[in-house]
Amino acid sequence: PGAFWRGLRLLAVDGTCWDVADSEANETAFGRPGSGRGSGRSAFPQVRMAALVEIGSHAVLDAELAGCRTGEVTLVGRLPRSTGPGQLVLADRGFLGVALWQAFTATGADLLWRVPANRVLPVTRQFRDGSWLSHIRASGGPARKEPVVVRVLAYRLKDRAGEGETDGYRLVTSLLDARRYPARQLAALYRERWEIESVFAEIKTHQRGARVVLSSKTADGVHQQIWAHLLVHHALRELMLRTAATRGLDPDRVSFTETLRSARRSVTVTPGSFSP
Repeated sequence: PGAFWRGLRLLAVDGTCWDVADSEANETAFGRPGSGRGSGRSAFPQVRMAALVEIGSHAVLDAELAGCRTGEVTLVGRLPRSTGPGQLVLADRGFLGVALWQAFTATGADLLWRVPANRVLPVTRQFRDGSWLSHIRASGGPARKEPVVVRVLAYRLKDRAGEGETDGYRLVTSLLDARRYPARQLAALYRERWEIESVFAEIKTHQRGARVVLSSKTADGVHQQIWAHLLVHHALRELMLRTAATRGLDPDRVSFTETLRSARRSVTVTPGSFSP
């Protein structure tokens, strides 16, 4: 569907982590997660990042950074500042909650999020396309008395061999009009959420380098390096869009890795010709 679907700009939110230099300052600022291998500590301190990405262009529109002990839900909760009317935000099941849902919808944005397997969503109204109206509630506090109305979609996917079906999926959306936004199309659209994983791979694997640890030994330096990577990625993606537009191509036909190689060649300078 590209960057838009039925007039809605497609965005996605998710989180990832960056390994940073093993220094006392970085460990103090960001923390060090457990390794899960018996030693109790990972090799490097880590920075957690939550990002808001435009699906069609792969452009990172906003991001939040914190230590690894800060949860993704907390960081994503700071990103509604960059959303608004005319947008459809996709997210995985780990983010579904009343407070976060309301934070995004209060900006005018619409949502399409996956539902955890254990969430109960009673039917209050059934639609012809198989979707139904339901509600979600906060786990406690005053907000529990004010349920949020959502529309639920349930479906199954064929396995890769085409011989059977995978486990069922459930999505909830703020798009309550079943005629204007058919359940089958929304289910197919949700696959686009995985594009944000491709964005993280572009930045952390191709641009930064696979298994590369950020070199700065101070918190300020780490922040500068991460934001520099995000800005370079944004510039590359903008270059790709402009190139595609001038040649009448679909932006997906332009290779990110080839664009990255070309950019690196273009900024190579003769030693001594550029002042430090």
